[in-house]
Amino acid sequence: MPKEPRRKHHKRKRYSLPEAGSSPGLVYIDPNALKTVVRLYKYNADHYEISELAGFEGLHECVTDRNYNFWVEVKGLDSEAVFEELNLNFNINKLILEDITRTYQRPKLEEYEGYDFAISRMLYIDENEDVDNVQVSFILFDHILFTFQESYEDCLDPIRSRLKAGKGNIRTGGSSYLMYALMDNIIDHYFQILNKWGDDLDAIEDRLFANPDRSVMYDTQSIKRNLISIRRVVWPERDKLNDILRSDSPRIPNQTKTYVKDAYDHCIQLIDIVDSLKEISVSNIDMYLSIISNRMNEIMKVLTIISSIFIPLTFIAGIYGMNFARVDPATGKELPGNMPELYEAHGYVYTIAVMAFIAVVQVIYFWKKGWFK
Repeated sequence: MPKEPRRKHHKRKRYSLPEAGSSPGLVYIDPNALKTVVRLYKYNADHYEISELAGFEGLHECVTDRNYNFWVEVKGLDSEAVFEELNLNFNINKLILEDITRTYQRPKLEEYEGYDFAISRMLYIDENEDVDNVQVSFILFDHILFTFQESYEDCLDPIRSRLKAGKGNIRTGGSSYLMYALMDNIIDHYFQILNKWGDDLDAIEDRLFANPDRSVMYDTQSIKRNLISIRRVVWPERDKLNDILRSDSPRIPNQTKTYVKDAYDHCIQLIDIVDSLKEISVSNIDMYLSIISNRMNEIMKVLTIISSIFIPLTFIAGIYGMNFARVDPATGKELPGNMPELYEAHGYVYTIAVMAFIAVVQVIYFWKKGWFK
């Protein structure tokens, strides 16, 4: 017996929202936050160095050398001391620190005196085939880039490899170019996810024609739900990149904006792909319901034909099953108005013949009407 298909339950990420009326700018440390890991990348055109830091103590003195660019990568947000150091030594607004720790923010760009703040949403598929939506926060100085993310896993290894190998403009383009490269890598990863969902929808469509069952609808609805989630990310990502292109920030030069235009085009393509896949998913669900409806109509058609054939036969059998005899078998007295055929010789054979004739005539009639096609 085939296993009953079951609907997939999505893992819903729970965010801790601030209480109504609470003071803005409060740093929130999630009780389940991962331990903070700080990695410092120091590089220029000829030099590359990476080191692990215990925290932010002494970091301000380490990043003062203008001959190098620095990338401070922070993973895990359980250290309140890190954010205190950002506020004291780097003069980071507490509203930004709240946005970093409240990891439900939409992609955006904000400009401040001396630095810029941006947010991206990093998506990747975990081992349970669920989509993880992780916030990545950026703080951009003239030669320093801070990044913050709540999880250890990410899709940024290609950028680390490029930075280590020194390929392209990654070491010479400055901190703004590194921020662009990280954002562009996050956006490019959306394409991989959408390509996978596109292949899944094609496979579902093949199953629709081969052997449609309820799992088709469940799987399609799961992808449709994911498409709605990624659409909520791509649209504000596009607006953020547009803000970068229109920004007058001195930390984002025109050379970097030239590359940002390419990432902006990628966002437009993503929006088109998301809309197309969403239409395909809706079409698959509608097609499944149509196939099930047509299958039910075929069943009802067969039942209707059978019922139409047997209704007159049942009518005849019902009449002669009433047993109103023409002659009383006990007294021999004639009973007027009763069935004269009840004791007719060969009456059973004649009745069966008439019923068979009626059935054959009906079958021929239905066949000429095309009901059996």
